[in-house]
Amino acid sequence: MHGDDLYESKAAACEAADNIPNNPDTERSIGAVIAHRHSRRDILKGSLGVTAATALIGANALGAGRAEAQTPARASGLTGAVFEELAGGVDEHHHVAEGYSADVLLRWGDPLFPGMAPFDPLKLTGEEQARRFGYNNDYVALFPLGDTNDRGLLCVNHEYTSPEVMFPGVTRVSLNDFSMITEAHVGVEMAAHGVSVVEIARDSQRWHPVLDSSHNRRITAATPMTIDGPAAGHARLKTSADPSGRRVLGTLNNCAGGNTPWGTYLTTEENFHGYFWTDAKNADGRPNLRGHGGTEAKSYARYRIPSNWYSWGRYDPRFNVDKETNESNRFGWIVEIDPTDPNSTPVKHTALGRFSHEGAECIVNGDGRVVVYSGDDGTFEYIYRFVSKDRYRPDDRVHNMRLLSEGTLSVARFNVDGTLDWLPLVFGEGPLTPENGFHSQADVMIDARIAGDLLKATPMDRPEDIEPGPMAGPSAGKVYAMLTNNAGRKKGNENAANPRAENAFGHIIEMTAPDKDHAAARFTWELLIRCGDPAVAEVGAMWNPSTTANGWFGSPDNCAFDSEGRLWVTTDQGSAWPKTGKADGLYAVGTEGAQRGQSRLFFRVPVGAELCGPYFTPDGETLFVAVQHPATDGVREWKPFGRPSTFADPATRWPDFEPNMPPRPSVLAIRRNGGGRIAS
Repeated sequence: MHGDDLYESKAAACEAADNIPNNPDTERSIGAVIAHRHSRRDILKGSLGVTAATALIGANALGAGRAEAQTPARASGLTGAVFEELAGGVDEHHHVAEGYSADVLLRWGDPLFPGMAPFDPLKLTGEEQARRFGYNNDYVALFPLGDTNDRGLLCVNHEYTSPEVMFPGVTRVSLNDFSMITEAHVGVEMAAHGVSVVEIARDSQRWHPVLDSSHNRRITAATPMTIDGPAAGHARLKTSADPSGRRVLGTLNNCAGGNTPWGTYLTTEENFHGYFWTDAKNADGRPNLRGHGGTEAKSYARYRIPSNWYSWGRYDPRFNVDKETNESNRFGWIVEIDPTDPNSTPVKHTALGRFSHEGAECIVNGDGRVVVYSGDDGTFEYIYRFVSKDRYRPDDRVHNMRLLSEGTLSVARFNVDGTLDWLPLVFGEGPLTPENGFHSQADVMIDARIAGDLLKATPMDRPEDIEPGPMAGPSAGKVYAMLTNNAGRKKGNENAANPRAENAFGHIIEMTAPDKDHAAARFTWELLIRCGDPAVAEVGAMWNPSTTANGWFGSPDNCAFDSEGRLWVTTDQGSAWPKTGKADGLYAVGTEGAQRGQSRLFFRVPVGAELCGPYFTPDGETLFVAVQHPATDGVREWKPFGRPSTFADPATRWPDFEPNMPPRPSVLAIRRNGGGRIAS
């Protein structure tokens, strides 16, 4: 991708960059492993015969009638999941299954504190934005207050900004062209990133923010934070502004996340490399994005630093690699936030490794140690697991808040015999030695990707959310990995029974811990779903045959289990949604028995948007979802519109639909009309 290639939106540009492989070794990819394992096993054992096919395969391969498949029906195939399946499609609005209401709870620019004026995007400043709900809401988590399900602290990530629909007059900004972006715009962008912490309450009608709550807080790209773990204070984290290497300003590109058993919020820094800037130019005038870093050159190259996605480095020297070499090493971490204390200082945990984190899902293992799973969201990148050194104490929050400071980070290698090895990233072990550029555990954590390369981990097809099942129930000991897509996979590894070369639709892998031991060195693994249209044979999709034409999807992204142990999956197709003809949405997915691999559509977003979250209240009666970047992705391909969106001319003005209000990313609260658990 050239630096001056035009994209219709910042979202499209970033998505395209995610799909550029940066791992030097793509030959050990998960596609090749799956192909080897399943082609040999399925052919030799005959497991693609009629019996196996009726359990899990494309409906078209079994001759399922398309007309019948398109008829919405009760979701009786998913144990206890009862709702009228939503029809797929795309338009200006959001849609939820019949019998449910999806109410807008918080929108970009909504005030979070009392006495603030209504949102006016024409008067927005950085100072104002720092007191308002941020942009492009992603991961959502709720921390209940008291003993009811009617009050809680909602924590929401704000991943990035879409200037073409945020600011008047900013049109067709390409990934590396900032001719229309001013310092004032940058001030708003920096304040619109990070996290919002908002108290919310539920009355008899709906949820609403509590503006006079002492808990409400905005965390932005300028919020002071501390650094702990093996890299804290290391020379590679020291800067001119912070010679201690232990304090950093801000967090950014906060995509997915997690919450801890002791009641704190984990937010993850994903595509941090895009924020680092260089003034250097090639002879043709394009930004010279490679060959920087001096002693950091190898690390810069592996993490694609700088990338010039944002022009922050024009105005803030810490984001300019020509002026501050080490600042980028201070991003790409998992950050812990205490939502109950608005005066607390967030902590970046270097023991969990530095990469483009997608998710930080946490579980207490049977032996009391805490386990955190995270994906590295890029083509041919890896899946990681952290196991704490010390054990969780239910009544000792101070102790528990140190659990993520020390432990063992491992990277996954998927084997052709259906086993999975967790390879520890420990300085001095195997190739992680001075001969290969590692001089301490700090180096290993700062360059976790390079350590994974040397350990020959399995390159994955864009690993996004990695979700462990509940400790009790049928999914106990299981972990589900969302592999979004990988159109860059080389041909030659595909066959009829496996994920594809040029994998445009992604798949879901189920990993199983032996005896429910999430700290075990070896797991087993199996495919749950191969995504895409089962009616098109060359796609090679794999679904339960009861999945309808509305129920199949592409590009799984975030996921969650509800209070009854059922898996829900959101999608992120980016600008490629025309390949499915469906807007992104939320699907209930079966994982066990006769329902394994069955999927049903419950909610879908307006045109150009992506669905994030989801998160259920403990009583299962409210489902929070985040609708991100409405009116941006793929809108040129939407025939009713057919052009790029701008502030003045967007493909949709969702959710306000007011003539002078641009589209606004928003969090919605979904409830069953008349009350009761979702999908029950």
